[in-house]
Amino acid sequence: MSKTNKNEVKPLIFDTYLAVIKNSPGSHLFRNFYAKARGKSLDITRNGELSCAFFVSSILTLFKMIKGVHGTVDSTIEDLLASGWRPIKKPKIGSILVWEKLRFKNGEIHKHVGFYLGQNRAISNSYKLRCPVEHNWTFGGKRKVEKMFWNPRLK
Repeated sequence: MSKTNKNEVKPLIFDTYLAVIKNSPGSHLFRNFYAKARGKSLDITRNGELSCAFFVSSILTLFKMIKGVHGTVDSTIEDLLASGWRPIKKPKIGSILVWEKLRFKNGEIHKHVGFYLGQNRAISNSYKLRCPVEHNWTFGGKRKVEKMFWNPRLK
């Protein structure tokens, strides 16, 4: 019978995952995501205006919870499902939220994705501030959550 080494360091992935999410508001780290389109290099996040998928997928990639970084909500959801995330009916701390589509003033329609923190709070990218922000999980009742995802490996 082997003895447990009291000096052994074991990473607490879920705690670290939540800390990274909670420390992200105000960060410009996720502001720009470049892709080649029509022979040109384009910032497809428009300098942070459309960075929600890049923000969420970057953190999930860091923790090896999905396969890669994404520039769209749809490709992020596809990767979530392929990587073991499952739809849930009630949010759990650390779960992924997908909100209903929003029509911008210019007529564009956009999907939105972020993280649930608990106590009716979420973190997602603000298209106005162009960085992650903490907010009410339904934007004060102004935006419905359409989908929620959880990965059993988190806890």
